[in-house]
Amino acid sequence: MSKKYTIKIPKDISLIYCTKKKIITFFGPKSSQSLKLKVNIFINNIEKIIKVSSLPFSTISNNEKKKIKAIQGTTVALLKQILTEISTVIYKKLKIVGVSYRALIEESFDNQLLLLKLGFSHLIYFRISNKLSLFCKKRTQLFVSSNSYQDVTHTAAIIRNLKSPEPYKGKGILYENEKILLKVGKKI
Repeated sequence: MSKKYTIKIPKDISLIYCTKKKIITFFGPKSSQSLKLKVNIFINNIEKIIKVSSLPFSTISNNEKKKIKAIQGTTVALLKQILTEISTVIYKKLKIVGVSYRALIEESFDNQLLLLKLGFSHLIYFRISNKLSLFCKKRTQLFVSSNSYQDVTHTAAIIRNLKSPEPYKGKGILYENEKILLKVGKKI
């Protein structure tokens, strides 16, 4: 088995594998998550290693074997992502660039609202889900954090699309290390 299809399990994470239902469940310090498998896996408890094989659960045709090989790499990536999600908090940092562009978080009843002033004639309201935590370090910096990588990146992308950076002055909402190539304006 090659190295790219083996996953090392950290010490603080335990797992349960049900062979009949083909579900693996991970328990970590932050949360627990499950994944339904389409390929066979081998677990070595002594070395704390999971090996993902290209062997299917039942006999299949040659056409299906190609699909299983493609799913093998995806399964490894999903297992690695679950291991990072249950052990650490994932965050994205957004910065707001522009004159008088601001962000503010308000508490209302049972949920949080993100108020954005982005150069429009009106304020933009964005409702924050209960899974996420959003906070402003400054009025021009936003942090989106959660245990789910997909929720964090999806919410950060939605917020960024409210005012994506423009190519001439670079104003808008940017990711932390994003650099924009500015276009040259008209020359007289």
